[in-house]
Amino acid sequence: MLNHLKLINKICSSYKHINPNKISSLNKVKSIHTSSYLFFYERDPEFVDNTPVHKHIRDGFYLLKDELKLWKNEVIETFESDPLAVVPGAIDKAWSFESTDKLNKWVTTCDADHGDGYSSCELIVNEHGKGIFQGILNTELPSDGKMKKTGYCNMRSIKPTKSFRRDTCHDWAQYTYLVFRVRGDGRPYIINLATPGYFDILWNDVYQYVLHTRGGPYWQTTKIPFSKFILSSKGKIQDNQTAIPLHMVTNLGLTMADKVSGPFKLEIDYIGLEYDPEYTEEFAYEMYKLPKDLANS
Repeated sequence: MLNHLKLINKICSSYKHINPNKISSLNKVKSIHTSSYLFFYERDPEFVDNTPVHKHIRDGFYLLKDELKLWKNEVIETFESDPLAVVPGAIDKAWSFESTDKLNKWVTTCDADHGDGYSSCELIVNEHGKGIFQGILNTELPSDGKMKKTGYCNMRSIKPTKSFRRDTCHDWAQYTYLVFRVRGDGRPYIINLATPGYFDILWNDVYQYVLHTRGGPYWQTTKIPFSKFILSSKGKIQDNQTAIPLHMVTNLGLTMADKVSGPFKLEIDYIGLEYDPEYTEEFAYEMYKLPKDLANS
C-alpha cells in the first residue's frame, strides 16, 4: 500500500513539470482511455435513472429484511446440523411439489427455445401436489440444414444461493443414493448432475444416469447410487471417468431425449437422498491409462 501511494505521488508530481507548449499535442492523443476519476466503476452516461432516491432506499430495506431472515435460518441450520444426524435408511427430500411456489426452483428448456427443433415442454403442479413434467418430443429436423439431430426437453433446478445473493452448492457428501418417487409413462429419462467447473471447457460436464420408468397407474421408488453416474460432456461419454464431487453439486436435471417423437409425461412426488452405511462403493467403473492423443479424455 505504501509503494502504491508513492507511485501515485510520483505521477502527480510529474505533471508539474509539463511544458505548457506541449499540452496541445497531448490533447491530440485519442487512442488511450483516460478518466478524471481514479475509480474502476464509471456510470453509463446514456443511462438515466428517474427513480427517486427514497424509493431505492425503501426497496433496499425490504430486500435487507428478507435476506436477514434467510441468514438467520442459515445460522440456525449451521448450529443444528450434525453429520451423525443422518439416519440410515431415511429419505431426506431435496425437492417436492406441494405448491406452485416450488416451481420457482426449476426452469424448463427444449430445442425450440434455441431454434434447433420443434419440441415443447412444461413443468406444472397438479391438484394433488405432484409435479408434472410433460410435453411433446419432436425429432423433426429444421429445414436450414444446420442441425444433424434434434429432439430434447429438459427440466433443471436453479443453482442454490445463500443470503445476500451468495453462491453455494448442495453438499451431498453424507449420502449414497439419489431417490426418485415418480410415476412415468414407460419412457427413459436422463438424470443430470452438474458441478461447478473452474475452466470454461468444463462448464458442459455433467454426471448422468438413466431413470427407467414403467407405465401404468402405480408409483415407483428408484434408488440410484451416486457411484454409478457417468461423466459426459455435450452428450458424449468421457474416457476419463471420475466420481461425483458430492460436496459441490450445483444443479439436478431430467432430460427427455429418447429419439421417439410423441407426448411424454412424468409425475414426480419427490426427489430425495438416502444414506446406507453398508454401501461402501465410491466409484463403479475401472479406469485405465489412455494415450495422450485420444479424444474425449
